[in-house]
Amino acid sequence: MSGFDPLTQPHCQGQAFAKSYWAATCDIGEPSSALDSPLQVDVAVIGGGFTGLLTAYHLATTFQQNVALFEANQIGFGASARNAGFVLPSTGRLGYSQIAKRYGVDISKSIYQEYNDAVDRVRDHIKVNQIECNVQASGYLKVAHNQQAFSLLKAQSEYLNSTMDCNKHQLLDQQQLRDAYMRNQQGFGALRFDNAFGVHPLKLLMGYKAMAQQAGVKIYENSLVTHHQSPNGKHHLEVNGHKVSADKVVIAANAYSQRNLSPLTQGRYLPILSSIIVTNPLSDDVLNAHGLFTEQVVMDTRRLKYYYRRLPDNRILFGGRGAVFGHSQDNLKYQHNLQTALKDCFAKLPFTVDYFWSGYIAAALDDIPHIYTENNTGYILGYCGSGVAFSAQASKRLAEKLMGQPVPNLPIYTKPLPTFPLPQLRRFGQLAYYQYAQIMDKLG
Repeated sequence: MSGFDPLTQPHCQGQAFAKSYWAATCDIGEPSSALDSPLQVDVAVIGGGFTGLLTAYHLATTFQQNVALFEANQIGFGASARNAGFVLPSTGRLGYSQIAKRYGVDISKSIYQEYNDAVDRVRDHIKVNQIECNVQASGYLKVAHNQQAFSLLKAQSEYLNSTMDCNKHQLLDQQQLRDAYMRNQQGFGALRFDNAFGVHPLKLLMGYKAMAQQAGVKIYENSLVTHHQSPNGKHHLEVNGHKVSADKVVIAANAYSQRNLSPLTQGRYLPILSSIIVTNPLSDDVLNAHGLFTEQVVMDTRRLKYYYRRLPDNRILFGGRGAVFGHSQDNLKYQHNLQTALKDCFAKLPFTVDYFWSGYIAAALDDIPHIYTENNTGYILGYCGSGVAFSAQASKRLAEKLMGQPVPNLPIYTKPLPTFPLPQLRRFGQLAYYQYAQIMDKLG
C-alpha cells in the first residue's frame, strides 16, 4: 500500500507503480539512465507524462531547443498511466454554457475549438507516428442518470446547436440509447459526441516517449529535481545531487508535482483520487445479452461521475471518485463501491474484478486548466481529468508561450492558477463537497 498523497509528502520518487490493467498489458522496458553528471540545456522539463513529453517534443522540433526531461520515477508511473484512456473534448468540470456565463460566448467558442483541436491532435500523433495504442470506435456518450438529468442534456444540446454552432453531437432518448448502444438500467438517454475515442493510455505514453527521443530530447528517469531557483534570470536545478543549468523550465507533473517545487504552483491545485476496476474478459454473447454493445467511451451526469467502456478484449473498465485521503486509496471498499455501481447499471452482468488501482487528477480552484509562463518558467496544471486529450494542445501552447510566440487570448492561457484559500484545509473541503454531492446525486 503506497498511500502517496501530494499534499502531505514532498515527492513521489520511490513510490510503487499502479497494479493496473495498462501496466499488465504494456512492456515499458528498462528506464533511461538517471542523470549522473552536471548538465546545461536550453530547457529543463520536470515530469515525464503526456504533458512533459509533448512539451519537450514541440520545443525540440518546432523551436530547435536543447531539451532535457527529468522523471522522478520511470515513465509510466504517474497519471498518464493510471487514467481511463478517454480522448474527448471535455473541459473536465465546467460546461461550455458555464464558461460562457463567466467569460462570454466568444471565449467559450474558442475554448471549445481548442479542446476539439486537442482530440484531433492526439489522433494525428497516433497516425503519423504509427503508435499502436488500441484505438477504439469513435464516440462519447454522456448518459443521463435520471430524467431530470436528461432534461439538462436536452438543454445542453440546444445550447450547443444555437449558440456554439456545434453539430458534432446527437441527443439520444432512452429507447435510442437502449437500441443502439447499451441497456443501462440507470440510463435515461444520452448526449453523444462524435469527436472522441478510447485508447490504451500507457501505450500512447510510450509512443510519445519515442517521439521525444527521436526529436533529440534527453530523457533522464529516476531523476528527482530537488531544488529550483532563478538568480539573475538563470535557472539552476539540482538533480540526483548534480547541477543543471537551463534558460527555461517546464513544470509538467500535474497532480504529482512536488509539493514545494515552485511558488508558482504551491497551494494552487487539489489532487483528487480517481479509482478504476477492470473486469475479467467476457464473451460477446454475455456482453450483448446483458446490454453493453458499444466500445465508445461513456460518462454519466452525476456530480461524482462514473465513467466506463468496453475494452478490446471484452473486459469492462469502470471508474469513479476514490478515497479523499491518500492513505486510504488502496482500501477495498472503493473497489466494492465501483463493483456495486457497475451492477446498478447492468444488474445481471456476471463479472469478477481482475484489476483495481487509483491515480490523482489535479483540479484548479476555478475549475479550468492553466497554461502559464512567468520568468521563463512554464507550467500546465488543473486538467480536471481531461488531460489525455487536452495535453496534446496544452503542450503545444506552452512551448509557444515559452518561446515568445502568440497564442489565443483565452483565460486558460493568460491567467495563473488561483491560490486555494487556507490550502492546508483542501482535503477537508473536498470531503465536505463529496458528502454534499452524494446527497444531491441520490436526490436527483
